[in-house]
Amino acid sequence: MREKILAVMEKNSRIDIKDLAVLLGESEAAVANEIAEMEKEHIICGYHTLINWDNTSEEKVVALIEVKVTPQRGMGFDKIAERIYQYSEVNSVYLMSGAYDFTVILEGKTMRQVAQFVSERLSPMESVLSTATHFVLKKYKDHGTVLCDESQDERMLITP
Repeated sequence: MREKILAVMEKNSRIDIKDLAVLLGESEAAVANEIAEMEKEHIICGYHTLINWDNTSEEKVVALIEVKVTPQRGMGFDKIAERIYQYSEVNSVYLMSGAYDFTVILEGKTMRQVAQFVSERLSPMESVLSTATHFVLKKYKDHGTVLCDESQDERMLITP
């Protein structure tokens, strides 16, 4: 039952427990108890709203920063990640395989604000070897949801 609850809630976290119970063929109490248990076990870690900020007057800049680090002896990458994710600007930190160690995703009001974060807070960390910052120019799809209008085929139909 857990996997089914998670699959449905991942697509729509606002689904009513009553509707979820009907959908799964379970009792409301069983579904509510299972959700509460998964929250306690940190399987369900939060509920988020996906907002297309491009359709608002709010100015936001999203950046993905590649970070190469030297892991600390006896602590590996975890302590470095913890120092990075403590900053309020940081939305996500992922340990990566490949050419760099972390992907850090953060939001700022301007590109200058993001650049200042990188130059004043992230780069000076003793274990950080290098960073590469990429700015998101446009989001087409986020968390499985298409954000832009469906493109129309504007070609003219020509018939013989």
